[in-house]
Amino acid sequence: MNPTLHSSLRRAFVAARALALPALAAAAVGAHAASAYPVRPVTLVVPFPAGGAVDMIGRLVGKSLGDALGQPVVIENRAGAGTIVGAGYVAKAAADGYTLLISSGSTFTVNPAINASLPYDPVKSFEPVGLVARVPLIVLANKAVPVDTLPQMVAAVNAAPGKYVYGSFGTGTTGHFAGEMLLGATGMKLQHIPYKGSAPAVADLIGGQIPFSVDTVAASLPHIRSGKIKPIAVTGARRATLLPDVPTVAEAGYPGFDADSWVAIVAPRGLPADVKARLEKAVAQAMKDHEVQQKLLANGLEPNYAGPGQVSAMISKELPLMRATAQRASITAN
Repeated sequence: MNPTLHSSLRRAFVAARALALPALAAAAVGAHAASAYPVRPVTLVVPFPAGGAVDMIGRLVGKSLGDALGQPVVIENRAGAGTIVGAGYVAKAAADGYTLLISSGSTFTVNPAINASLPYDPVKSFEPVGLVARVPLIVLANKAVPVDTLPQMVAAVNAAPGKYVYGSFGTGTTGHFAGEMLLGATGMKLQHIPYKGSAPAVADLIGGQIPFSVDTVAASLPHIRSGKIKPIAVTGARRATLLPDVPTVAEAGYPGFDADSWVAIVAPRGLPADVKARLEKAVAQAMKDHEVQQKLLANGLEPNYAGPGQVSAMISKELPLMRATAQRASITAN
């Protein structure tokens, strides 16, 4: 071979090798960084004030999730506008697995049904990671009201038009929607009285200011056990674990009725596939924690793990139902 040509080829090979090595090294570092996720604490945003049911679920699951991930999970409460503030914040966060949202169906199916404009899309903005719990809702009565079952309630309401009302823990809440869905299924006509939370609603139910309400099992359980209020029917598809003798609305004569609330963990849409897989595995592992399960149950909540596909299916199923209910009952955001 021509010595000059050989020398030129050798120089070209060395130059190409020098250019390729940094790129290969960078790719290797990138692959290692991705596989090492997470390398710093993960933030779990709770779009409710501290002390509520979802906040409690977030703190219980977050601790177990941190153990599964090998990094602390930091709870950050970003309450406001019926979860819109926190959900909007997470929707705009980097899709790197370090900012997650734990929230109820209010974020994904109720808010879109009553708000014409939101800073997030319930489907396009989020990547479901897993369902972690259900929040059973229950129809309740003041202890002096002469009804003990749902058929008796329907009969009493229909026999005295305009006499009865029902309360919930707020306009546009899951309790309000469950109540309106109940009216639609049973044909009852009841005026809705909204409260600013469960505490004042339960207080007025105990005091007799309202005869009926729809609330969470978690908020009403102590008062049911003390005999201050009466459980009429659970609105979800299954009986509440801590109230096994209380029938569902479906069992009380309205087959197919299902209107409970649920809590899921989601991330901003666009997670890298390996990070998404790591998170899904960690959430599934966290929900196997016996202590988490028992503490949820003790507070009137139902541990209920389901994968991201089932969360997406739930949202797709509930969205049209909530929109139809909002239109029929004229429910709009405050």
